Amino acid sequence: MAIFKSGNPVLTEKSFSDQLIELQGERMTVHGTVNKFGLMFIMLLGGASLTWSLFSQGVNVMPWAIGAAIGGFVLALIMLFKKQWSPYLALGYALLEGLFLGAISAVFNAAFAESYPGIIMQAVLLTLGTAGGMFLLYQFRIIQATPVFKRVIIMATAGIFLFYLIAWVLRMFGVQMPYLHDGSMLSIGISLFIVAIAALNLILDFDRIEQGAAAGAPKYFEWFSAFGLMVTMVWLYLEMLRLLSKLASRD
Repeated sequence: MAIFKSGNPVLTEKSFSDQLIELQGERMTVHGTVNKFGLMFIMLLGGASLTWSLFSQGVNVMPWAIGAAIGGFVLALIMLFKKQWSPYLALGYALLEGLFLGAISAVFNAAFAESYPGIIMQAVLLTLGTAGGMFLLYQFRIIQATPVFKRVIIMATAGIFLFYLIAWVLRMFGVQMPYLHDGSMLSIGISLFIVAIAALNLILDFDRIEQGAAAGAPKYFEWFSAFGLMVTMVWLYLEMLRLLSKLASRD
């Protein structure tokens, strides 16, 4: 079952192998997963449009962002432990993530309106372009999710999240992690590395979805897999936004 390994904490080997004993009902398909992800993406755009519009009307959207982030985290935890509930919760998760991203994007857009106009559109286009590029690289097997490749990306992803966790804990005590938020070349280099790891996680996710469909995972895993893919996409977008903001601070 080594083919099921993924750097995404949502799309793990155990997520699928635990369910393969269910022999009744419809099976997961790649096409079905893509359709579910498309619906989630529409919900995300709807949520983002709402908080973006509220910000343009002078509304303080940070409570929306905080509430949506907490709500999205709760729904994500529920789906991790109750995967069969994914068809009922995935769209709600996408909407909450949209509210969060719309609020954060609006704040960034206002902050860099003069120094970097169009930062949000560039972050969106870079995210979508990177995801499309990763899909083509995977589809034509230019980059293959080999066991060694998977181990490297999994370890790098775990290291990044540990790094962020340490930075968050230190910040609670008033200590700022050096080179994390400034516009130095080292900080930009760190962001580039994290963006690359986030992008390469898409390769693992594509492979996991394809292998899960081939193994005959239950139908509801289409929603769970679409949710897992969205987790990676949201992470990639946020890292793109962080990278562009650092570049803007150097001008």
